[in-house]
Amino acid sequence: MLQTYVDNGVVPGLISLISRGDETRVEVLGRTAYDGPELQRDSLFRVSSFTKSIVAAATMILVDELRLTMDAPVADVLPELAHPVVLRQPDGPLDDTVPAARPITTRDLLTFRLGLGESDNPALRQREEELDLHTFGPPVPRTGLEPDEWMRRLATLPLQYQPGEHWLYSTGSHVLGVLIARVAGQPLEEFLRERIFEPLGMRDTGFTAMDPARLTTAYVGDDVLDPAAGSQWLTPPPFPDASGGLVSTVDDFHAFTRMLLSGGLLSPAAIAEMTTDQLTPAQREGAAGFLGPDTGWGYGMSVGSDRYGWAGGLGSLWSTTPADGTISILLTQRALWTWPEELFAEASAPAW
Repeated sequence: MLQTYVDNGVVPGLISLISRGDETRVEVLGRTAYDGPELQRDSLFRVSSFTKSIVAAATMILVDELRLTMDAPVADVLPELAHPVVLRQPDGPLDDTVPAARPITTRDLLTFRLGLGESDNPALRQREEELDLHTFGPPVPRTGLEPDEWMRRLATLPLQYQPGEHWLYSTGSHVLGVLIARVAGQPLEEFLRERIFEPLGMRDTGFTAMDPARLTTAYVGDDVLDPAAGSQWLTPPPFPDASGGLVSTVDDFHAFTRMLLSGGLLSPAAIAEMTTDQLTPAQREGAAGFLGPDTGWGYGMSVGSDRYGWAGGLGSLWSTTPADGTISILLTQRALWTWPEELFAEASAPAW
């Protein structure tokens, strides 16, 4: 069925992987770009928000090692967040604030309840754009800020909601990337490589394309967003985007999803927390327009009644059904918000 979307030009190519137990099925269809060479199983894709799940796992490694505490103030490591203020009304002016009722914690960052995220307050969104924070949307073009400067600017924003009160997408992952680097005492990518990528054999995953010849072209609809030749992913970023900046292959990301099923890098308790809905009923209802009905949020991923997983905005989907161990991954080069509805339906219901 997926071949139809390649034949009709909906996507230039795609890779589909479904696994259960020791059996894995992979389909590689189409091309790296509409005018590019044939897609290969090890072609590199911008996996966007799959990055969030990997960064959440990296955070939980530090929790397992007692180098981070879930409910301790992150201001101990991120002093920029020591004295947050909160808008008196979520849709109010930016100068009408009150002190935060309590500190921001690691748990708040993991659950996207720190009080900042993809905002529906026009004044807050405008201020984020003026400060070059890029806290929402696809990471093109990437920010030129270094992590410390990015944090300094972020700290000038008021929170839209009190810490722990409301779910807002994305910004928590950006902040986690800085938190991990400071606690580990090394750049984020080095930590990810040493503690996740190398142990799992994820040789091609990183914030920079390891082999430019294998990089696909990214599209929004039929328009090129980021070409393979001259891509921003060919050079190291000043600020590693812990929310959506990784490139990877289908087999690399499959290795990560299998780890979440079988363990190895994380304690069983850490994996259970990551893959369990952390939201209250009211928070889940407030997030339904983004996450969908009857869907909550764990750490770096959505959690439904029988599965967990997430999507990458530049064209990828992943879900795991823990009851039978089924993992499904679909990688494309076309931004999700330009997919036809029937492709979503097909990708969300893999058949055996």
